[in-house]
This record gives sequence, C-alpha cells and structure tokens, in this order.
Amino acid sequence: MEEQQDTAVTGPPLDRRAELSEFLRSRRARLKPEDVGLPDFGRHRRVPGLRREELAQLAGVSVAYYTRLEQGNGRNVSAEVLDSIARALRLTDAEHAHLTHLARPKAHKKKPAARQQQVRPALRQLLDTLEGVPAYIVGRRSEILAWNRMAATVFGDWAELPAAERNWARLVFLRPEYRDLFVDWEQKAIDIVCALRMDAGCYPDDPRLSALVGELSVKSEEFRRLWATHDVKEKSYGVKRLHHPLVGDLALSYESFRMSDGTDQCLLTYHAEPGSPSAESLRLLASWGTDATRAGTSA
Repeated sequence: MEEQQDTAVTGPPLDRRAELSEFLRSRRARLKPEDVGLPDFGRHRRVPGLRREELAQLAGVSVAYYTRLEQGNGRNVSAEVLDSIARALRLTDAEHAHLTHLARPKAHKKKPAARQQQVRPALRQLLDTLEGVPAYIVGRRSEILAWNRMAATVFGDWAELPAAERNWARLVFLRPEYRDLFVDWEQKAIDIVCALRMDAGCYPDDPRLSALVGELSVKSEEFRRLWATHDVKEKSYGVKRLHHPLVGDLALSYESFRMSDGTDQCLLTYHAEPGSPSAESLRLLASWGTDATRAGTSA
C-alpha cells in the first residue's frame, strides 16, 4: 500500500458568485417550456430554455429576486426558496446540494480545504487486507491518497509518479495511457469533472482546486468543454470496463464508500463476477504481483 504526499501548488480561489450564476443559467437553459407545462412560442423565443420570468413564476418568487440570485447574489437566501427553485429547475439531489453549497456557503469549510489530506492508519490497514480486490482511497480534488497492490496492478503503479500526478483528473485528461485503459474514456472524464464541480461548490476558496482547474483548462480542450457544462452528479456504484495492457478486457463492478468522519474521502473497491473471464484475469494479475505492476505501467 502506498500513500499520497502533500503538494503545495495553489491558485486564486474560484469565483463563487460566478459559479452560482453560471450554474443557474445552465440549468435554466436546459429546460424547455413544454417540460414544465408552458406554451412554446417557437421561433419567437430569444433565449434557449426557460425565461427568467417563467422560472421565477414556477418557483413562486419575484422576477427581481430570482434575477439577483442568478447574478450570483445568494446572500440571505432561505433554504425554502432554494428548494422551490430546485424543484422548478428539476434538479437532481446532487444538483440541489451543489446549488445550496454555492448559494449558502459554510464559512467553516474554508480553512480545512487547504490542509493536507491524511488517511487514517486503520484505513491503510484495511486496504492491505483486501487481497485480490483493487481498492484505493480518493479525497478532494480527485486526489488518490492511498491504494493497495491490486489497485496498482490494474490501474498502474502510482508510486512511480510524482506526488502531484497522483490525481484522477490529471491522469485521465493528461496521460494517454489512461485513454487506452478506460473503454468508455468519455464517461470516466465526465464523472471526474462532475466530482470536481461538487468539490468546487463545497470549497470554492480551495487554492489547490482552483490551480488544478486552471492547469487542466490550459492543457486539455476536452476538460474545458466538460467544465463549461456545469454538470454535477455522484456515482456510488456501477461497472467499469477496462482494457488492461496485460490481460485485455476487464468488466469490474465498483462500489464507493464515503467516510463519515468529515474528511471527504471515499474508499473504492472493484470486483469481477465470480467465474467470469474478468475474475480469472484478476486472479492472474494477483499472482503476477509486482511483475504485473511494472509491465502494466511500462506498456
């Protein structure tokens, strides 16, 4: 098992008011009048999606009040009003939470975001006991904090990377081998950007997060495109399809377990259906051990 080390790269904080404004605009633009039972005047509409007046009416607030909110002024907005706007915009639970974080930020979250993320010793021990199961712990900013040997055999030996590169966003958007590893690379990229957006809502003052977003925006056109959508979501389980350089195709079910200790850390585990070709491939990778890890990262 390896553990992430701290990195001091920082940047200016994200503009929370701009984030709130752009998020509301993007959610309003995706709704069509017929989606909410309003008449559609076709070519006479000058804006995509709903007008501010229509959204305000659906939410039961004044147009002036909603306009101020969409301009980024969420000061003193009540939870009840946010709930009404979330219903009018048909937000998912994750989007509703994101809107709340942007409009009603918690002051106590500003300082902890900049601290080094520590993994509890018991969690590191747990990773080591999961023999044959690829597992790792990811924290804020998509940072890979700790992992076991099987995770290294499947995803590459992160111990060989500089500490700052042990980050899912940097790996997926900036390292070509991860395009080959993930069969559905686009979906993996979307998932990462959505998670970073959630982080941005919770920690808009995190200088390391803003530095990461700035770096990826400069270096990756695909990241810029996905970041501009303002999409947010949380995925706690599913199936990930990989193309491993040694054993070929893998279909692995993943589960994520969010820590309840306020660290914003998640434990992710991967397993194959018993008796499947993927299960046999995992068994082979486990038996090859370090050789498999080195061969996989050098391929």
